Amino acid sequence: MPRTDLTSLPPLPVPLPGLPTGPDGPGLVAEIEAYLASLPAPARTPAPYVCRYGSTLRPWSAGHPAPRATLLDRALRRPARPVPVSAADHLRLASRFIGAHGWLQGAMWDHSGRVCLLGAQAAVLAYGYGTPATVRTARAQLMEVLHTTGHPARSPDEYNDRPTTREGDVHLLLDRAAARAARLGL
Repeated sequence: MPRTDLTSLPPLPVPLPGLPTGPDGPGLVAEIEAYLASLPAPARTPAPYVCRYGSTLRPWSAGHPAPRATLLDRALRRPARPVPVSAADHLRLASRFIGAHGWLQGAMWDHSGRVCLLGAQAAVLAYGYGTPATVRTARAQLMEVLHTTGHPARSPDEYNDRPTTREGDVHLLLDRAAARAARLGL
């Protein structure tokens, strides 16, 4: 093995005066630990609703009035009259609901609140937005978009449960169907 000439090695850096010479300089670690201990504990905040204009904490039904029971509804002990929404609004609300509560495959919902495509549509309807006719129109728009984009399926639920489908695909499908329904005035 050849011997190395010590004169050919680069010189060692000379430490500057006043700076710690090692990683554990005079109290550097203790100072960092004291600083980190003085910081407040991070607050746990709910996940933000993300819209195309930025992030803000808003409910999934933002922009739509909440269903309100009238005096007659309360006297007859019946649910409030549903808020009228278009098929396009129903599809947008379903996408927001999935974004707020989480997405699921293989079941309509689970114990943690995640929902599939059908579960989101059922939840939007159950919260009082739209009628069963609105949901049928919205599902027809979903089927039209599935067939025109080259994803033929027997139902939107079958598309939701495919192993290759991701949450982003479902949001894209809902967005395209909502745009188509808005163009058609549905």
